[in-house]
Amino acid sequence: MNVDLFDFELPNDRIALRPAAPRDSARLLVLDGAGTRDLRMTDLPGQLRAGDCLVFNDTRVIPAQLEGMRGGREDDVPSASGAKIGATLHKREGPRRWRAFIRNAKRLRDGDTIDFGQGVAATAGDRAADGSFALDFAGDEPVELLLARCGRMPLPPYIASKRPTDARDADDYQTMFASEPGAVAAPTAALHFTPGLLAALDAAGVGHSMLTLHVGAGTFLPVKAEDTADHRMHAEWGRIDQATADRLNAVRAGGGRVIAVGTTSLRLIESAAGDDRVIRPFEGDTAIFITPGYRFRGVDGLVTNFHLPRSTLFMLVSALMGLDRMQGAYAHAIAEKYRFYSYGDASLLLP
Repeated sequence: MNVDLFDFELPNDRIALRPAAPRDSARLLVLDGAGTRDLRMTDLPGQLRAGDCLVFNDTRVIPAQLEGMRGGREDDVPSASGAKIGATLHKREGPRRWRAFIRNAKRLRDGDTIDFGQGVAATAGDRAADGSFALDFAGDEPVELLLARCGRMPLPPYIASKRPTDARDADDYQTMFASEPGAVAAPTAALHFTPGLLAALDAAGVGHSMLTLHVGAGTFLPVKAEDTADHRMHAEWGRIDQATADRLNAVRAGGGRVIAVGTTSLRLIESAAGDDRVIRPFEGDTAIFITPGYRFRGVDGLVTNFHLPRSTLFMLVSALMGLDRMQGAYAHAIAEKYRFYSYGDASLLLP
């Protein structure tokens, strides 16, 4: 499909720079068979049915943005040593190796060292076709401890370009479910949930389950191809265990609906589901790319934020609900001053 079909005009003032407070006070746009309704996240229990199951991603965002200086090496030219290097980690490849997107990459070569300060250093490895470098962190301390010393929370570029990261983001950009470190972007639909909202959902007979998908920085990369068939997704690691797969299959067998909270949960469930609509245990990388025409096998609905024009995530929600309907819903959301993107408002999509 032509990528231009997924474009729309979004005023800059619709981009949320801070989350709603309290979190569950965010607005909720409901799209289902009954039409379109403007509600609040606290209304969510009344929009679902007893026996439904929400599926959350329990990944935890790590401080994956680093700033450092390129160290010297024997064959350096004097002007190359000391260059400022920015790194955004996006996928773990080993105990001490991460794949990273590099700012000022033209000044970095295989074998160069980068000093990130606070006793943290890494050596640049191979450069991949997407422009990212492998970084091998020095020392014996767990990389998570090193990042805690010198890293910053990796806010999405559409927020980071408008304000600096600060201490509030350390809490604001983590969900209440965050327990498995490894993401460099938050599963932001779950940012709207609070213990009180979860208790209200439990009281309404709506259950919940957990899976893990470590969201990578590739989720923010623009679609540069003119046709969706030519776009390649970055792989992300995820896991659904046997108990979770069994529970989700039982929910559907009992007449309930599996509703993903966030596109990350949805993509992993769909990666684990077969053509027979059975969800199986899954552990490994997924690069699933969902566009209109895709036949959904594992989910029956989605809670998600409002996404960028021409993005893979807007393509995904258009696949779930229909492109024309989503273009209309987004036009409504813009007119009604909904807040967009990671810290913005939410939608409940029930095809």
